[in-house]
Amino acid sequence: MKLENIARRFRIDKPHKFKLADHDPADCCGLTIDKDEARTMLAEGISRLSALQEKLYASDTWSVLIVLQAMDAAGKDGVIKHVMTGLNPQGVDVHAFKQPSAEELSHDFLWRTTRSLPERGRIGIFNRSYYEEVLVVRVHPEFLARQKMPAALVTKNIWEERFEDINCFERHLTRNGVVIRKFFLHLSKKEQKRRLLSRLEEPEKNWKFSAADMPERQRWDDYMQAYQEMIRRTATEHAPWHVVPADHKWFTRLVVAEVIVQALESLNLRYPEVDEAKRKELARIRATLVNNKG
Repeated sequence: MKLENIARRFRIDKPHKFKLADHDPADCCGLTIDKDEARTMLAEGISRLSALQEKLYASDTWSVLIVLQAMDAAGKDGVIKHVMTGLNPQGVDVHAFKQPSAEELSHDFLWRTTRSLPERGRIGIFNRSYYEEVLVVRVHPEFLARQKMPAALVTKNIWEERFEDINCFERHLTRNGVVIRKFFLHLSKKEQKRRLLSRLEEPEKNWKFSAADMPERQRWDDYMQAYQEMIRRTATEHAPWHVVPADHKWFTRLVVAEVIVQALESLNLRYPEVDEAKRKELARIRATLVNNKG
């Protein structure tokens, strides 16, 4: 099966029927390759992505927003490191959204991420995003109290309202030239345990371990339910979710890279064309340079 067809398999096109349990975190679509082959395939994808990014930057019209959501140790940082390597750093912005600051809590829940949206011609990557507001805040409703919302507005409908707000927000962005691709890196609980143990047992990985990961792991089922509901309610044609198997890092990176490449290819990007006056000016400059003996 071609990689482009593999990538399409993980796009959620019928969200009302979506069940997280139907998706295998270890699925590789029967693709059996060694590490060297995986590196070669990823390098090819990055090369295509790099060429498309250059046209995106030159055209200065569209922008691309990549949203990465996952449980701890699912490989979000690795995707950013390995998939975005080789791109022009001037055209890529990465933002990691952790615990909100006092200033951020004094604004609406979309404020802190809106400030970090990519400019035209650029790729923006959100390592976690506004979706934390219907994930961690939903699993830990005590966090909602810190947002200082009027009590009358915090009703049983708040999650439904936030899904609606997010969908409207993403519709607004796409109508203004922001291409959105959202990824849930689907990691199994067993593989997360293995990776967390490796962080504890291998000294060079100790820095990756956070004690805060453990209480969240105890809420695994709550998070899976929250992710399922989130994807069901916010997977749209203009801002689709891709549920990407994350138990095998090499496969995760190949799929994410291919999805981004396909998104950019769909824009039919071209280098800007110069008008006749500009061509004449460039010709004069070229002649000056050619005739200059210095």
